[in-house]
Amino acid sequence: MSTLTKETKTTLLYIALAFLFSVAVRMIWFYQFAEYEPFRFNGQLMINTNDGYYWAEGARDILNNFTHQEFDLSPVDSAASLLSAFFIKILPFSFESVILFMPVFLSSLIVIPIILIAKSIDNLEMGFIAALLASIAYSYYNRTMIGYYDTDMLNIVLPMFLLWSIIWAIKTNQDKYLLITAVDILIYRWWYPQSYSLESAFFGLILLYTLLYDRKNSYNYKLLAIMMLAMVNFDGYIRAIFVLATFYIYKQEKYDRYVYLILALSVVLFFASGGFNPIWAQLKGYVFKDALHIGEEGLKLHFYSVMQTVREAGHIPFDTFANRISGHVITFLASVIGYVYLAYRHKIMLFGLPLIGLGFLASVGGLRFTIYAVPVLAFGVAFLITEVSRFMPTQRLKVLSMLTFTLLILAPNIAHVQEYKVPTVFNADEVKILDMLKNKADREDYVIAWWDYGYPIRYYSDVKTLIDGGKHGGDVNFPVSFMLTNPQDVSAKLARLDVEYSENKFRFIKDNEQMIRDKNLTIFSNIEEMSKDYGFNDTNDFLLSLEGDVELPKKTRDIYFYLPYRMIDIYPTVEMFSNLNLMNGEMNNRSFFYATKQFKQEENILNLGQGVVVDLKELSVNINGTKVPIKRVIQSAYDKSMKFTKDVQLVNLNGELNLIFMSSYNTFLLVDEKTYNSLYIQLSVLQEYDKMLFEEVVLTPHAKVYKLKI
Repeated sequence: MSTLTKETKTTLLYIALAFLFSVAVRMIWFYQFAEYEPFRFNGQLMINTNDGYYWAEGARDILNNFTHQEFDLSPVDSAASLLSAFFIKILPFSFESVILFMPVFLSSLIVIPIILIAKSIDNLEMGFIAALLASIAYSYYNRTMIGYYDTDMLNIVLPMFLLWSIIWAIKTNQDKYLLITAVDILIYRWWYPQSYSLESAFFGLILLYTLLYDRKNSYNYKLLAIMMLAMVNFDGYIRAIFVLATFYIYKQEKYDRYVYLILALSVVLFFASGGFNPIWAQLKGYVFKDALHIGEEGLKLHFYSVMQTVREAGHIPFDTFANRISGHVITFLASVIGYVYLAYRHKIMLFGLPLIGLGFLASVGGLRFTIYAVPVLAFGVAFLITEVSRFMPTQRLKVLSMLTFTLLILAPNIAHVQEYKVPTVFNADEVKILDMLKNKADREDYVIAWWDYGYPIRYYSDVKTLIDGGKHGGDVNFPVSFMLTNPQDVSAKLARLDVEYSENKFRFIKDNEQMIRDKNLTIFSNIEEMSKDYGFNDTNDFLLSLEGDVELPKKTRDIYFYLPYRMIDIYPTVEMFSNLNLMNGEMNNRSFFYATKQFKQEENILNLGQGVVVDLKELSVNINGTKVPIKRVIQSAYDKSMKFTKDVQLVNLNGELNLIFMSSYNTFLLVDEKTYNSLYIQLSVLQEYDKMLFEEVVLTPHAKVYKLKI
């Protein structure tokens, strides 16, 4: 019976300790909120990322034997949902517990490839320190903490395993690493289809290394070919067959002369399958992002791009960039210097450059990318620490120096974890509303809400939505934005139109899938189809026509509006998506909307901050030196029995702004007439609805739900 070597035992010990450390730190949030009832539902803490409800919906439907609604976009074929359903099936824990804790354990697996990579250069201590830092560094922790149930829980783990297999393949030239590398790419693509860009970067770096330093080594060409076959833009099963067949051929020495032919064929397949198209699509989305998306044919409508409003896709300052990667600016600088020195001493570590490069893309693409640079740069500062320890005269001082420096680089990250008290996506009261709606609405009904709330609505209420965290392009956001920020009558008509057109489009695509592919048909936005069907060549004219009598399509299902109080914070952003001329892309004048909880009153002067001061005696508003008369003063409140009351005073027919004090929320709103008459303000803030168009379903201080009658 073989025994483990001392090095192997040390490797396993370091992996176990680093893994337990990562798990323990992630449990801090759990113990902070374990007994906090507003964050609990169905006996467990809820998750804290919107996108998690997308995968949860898929897992739920898988466990229910795929009994999801037709055309509801439930991700029953996605890797995250399939893996979740598998864990829920085999583990003796509730659905909510599994999805809450999955990120804790899966993301902590990152310590394994980090330590194994360090083993390849005979520096396990460096790997252990790097694993401790990388597992809890700002951005990695933020996107893999307990409750952050999203693909990020393996999105860095898998490319780090890929980096490990590439390094060991290049160092050892062993056939097993050919298969491991290809299988890792297959799994990574299955888990995260957008992995295409990073895989291609690894491929390009290996190709460059081969051409510059190791052209005569046939093993490198084998590695390149099998990687490319795993990467081609075909179905996963086909790629797996390619990989296994190629590996079998490689194992037969008599076929060695076909190595270059296989590489040539893999290149042909790569370009035949679409080549760089997925990479270009990613770059356009995050780097070359436009404010407007323009249709290519038809009426050539202009839509506002969602990427302009997503914080993850915006520019970030250097200190934020550095902190997110290493926890502190000094640690980051040490990491960069250390990595350069490490790569100088061990050239094989240069294969980590694609991850660093993608992480540095954050400087133009947004903070979400910093997570990729975390583990590789962690090697840098860890290497410096181990190098410094070599100058210590005794073993005790060597260990003490490593321990001291390790604690110093971990301290700001642990402090961040303790302070990073993110809330759950919805609180318990909001989820209760959605749970009530589930018993009132049919599974084929639609709930209209802004895309931020789409996934949780679909998960808890088991209904359909028009937009969500994945379906929020400008063309689909426009109608929902229009409905929420325009008067009730036109909003109601557009709601019925958009829902019925959506269902018809789904059905048309399903019934004519082959024809659409063969003829490369353009599928236009709903708003464009409506314009043409109603005889308008100008979509702006079509929207104006909704103010009159319009023959609506036959009602096939009910429609509900979900209007949460929390939408007040994003109302101006919501409005931007429909506040433009669709024909030329020009933005209209912004409506006036100002909300604040920070105010101070001295006698008849109400200071709302940001240069906004209200004269309560004169009933006017001074906005940065400009005096504007007030039209209405409204005060709303909930009494002890949670009954809603409001007092509306018309104080000046010629006034331009309306002052609303939502006393139960301690919130002031200052809005113009357009905003005041919007569906959201009327139905959610004032509970003033047209009984010919809507009926109450659920009315609480947290959210209002109305059912459309037409």
